[in-house]
Amino acid sequence: MLLKDKVAIITGAASARGLGFATAKLFSENGAKVVIIDLNGEASEAAAAALGEGHLGLAANVADEVQVQAAIEQIIAKYGRVDVLVNNAGITQPLKLMDIKRANYDAVLDVSLRGTLLMSQAVIPVMRAQKSGSIVCISSVSAQRGGGIFGGPHYSAAKAGVLGLARAMARELGPDNVRV
Repeated sequence: MLLKDKVAIITGAASARGLGFATAKLFSENGAKVVIIDLNGEASEAAAAALGEGHLGLAANVADEVQVQAAIEQIIAKYGRVDVLVNNAGITQPLKLMDIKRANYDAVLDVSLRGTLLMSQAVIPVMRAQKSGSIVCISSVSAQRGGGIFGGPHYSAAKAGVLGLARAMARELGPDNVRV
């Protein structure tokens, strides 16, 4: 099994219809111990239970540093390590440029971009200590296209930011054997 005994965190994976849960299912089928982090604790726990024994569902807002740190501490207490982080959490708002208000902008960038940064920062010390790890950052074709059906310009900006952040992390973390 490709991921036997690896501990994989996947954010935004509580919805049975989403990319995050599909990733969680694939990882669990390949032997990983999967941790699902989402806003709704009950949904996270149910999604983790749907994967079978040994998985964990936690409630945390990825844009809240205190909640992120608390979640990582729970994961380390239970499993002792983190091998994979999939930064999947994101929200989209199909708004036109002139309809975007500060609250819209902040909401989208907080989850997609700040959440990616905070989750990554929380697991990097663990991965550096292990001298191994993988961080996956989910972006969107919207980052290149400049919007689309599901996301407005602020979504495009957030996902373009995720690409830039991932590249910067890859350069910095490569010498530590942490792949991004």
